[in-house]
Amino acid sequence: MNNSLVDFLQSTNELAVILRLVLAAVCGSLIGWERVVRRHSAGIRTFSLVSLGSAVATSLNLYLAAMPGFDADVSRIPAGVVSGIGFLGAGTIIVTGRNQIKGLTTAASLWVASCMGMAFGAGYITVGLACFALVMLANLVLVRVTQQIEENSRYVSMYIEVEETNGIKQLRKKFADMGYQITSINKTKDKTLSGNDTALMVELDFGTKHSHQKLFDELNNLDFVSYVEEV
Repeated sequence: MNNSLVDFLQSTNELAVILRLVLAAVCGSLIGWERVVRRHSAGIRTFSLVSLGSAVATSLNLYLAAMPGFDADVSRIPAGVVSGIGFLGAGTIIVTGRNQIKGLTTAASLWVASCMGMAFGAGYITVGLACFALVMLANLVLVRVTQQIEENSRYVSMYIEVEETNGIKQLRKKFADMGYQITSINKTKDKTLSGNDTALMVELDFGTKHSHQKLFDELNNLDFVSYVEEV
């Protein structure tokens, strides 16, 4: 990036500040776009506003600190932004009835988007853009790496519905025949699809890396299994 342009964007010129706010809003909206594509709760507007608000707060903080005779603490407003976004992000995290935690990545993305906005607001353009690039890398690329690792790990947790009569016994035998170790098995109070089955939460140890999808395909072909999903 041209040094003169960087110097201008980092200045306290009102046009430079406005451009930094626009940059913060655009980068925030792009992070939100990725969340919308994956059908998560916080989307384009939320991320854009979080990043923009953080940038405005930081710009205001620097403006007040530069005012003659005004003794402003330059760390006060950014500290408040970080704490406030923590509460906002916590609202996106939910724990389902099957003890699945959802919304952690969205909450973390909101928090990082606010930090990115503060970098832009402070005129730290290079760091703001680097933060944006790394967030997109984590959410678009690393998520696939994570899925690949999880899909072939030696451990798996599942929710499964089996026949009420002898279903659990047959399931235990099936896993023993496959050579898998049951590390945990518990009945749940979930209402089953058929109404007469038993719902279970099961944790398995394959012993070595194993395709989870292959296991679920095998379980779905069993007569005593009505439903199964990974949790």
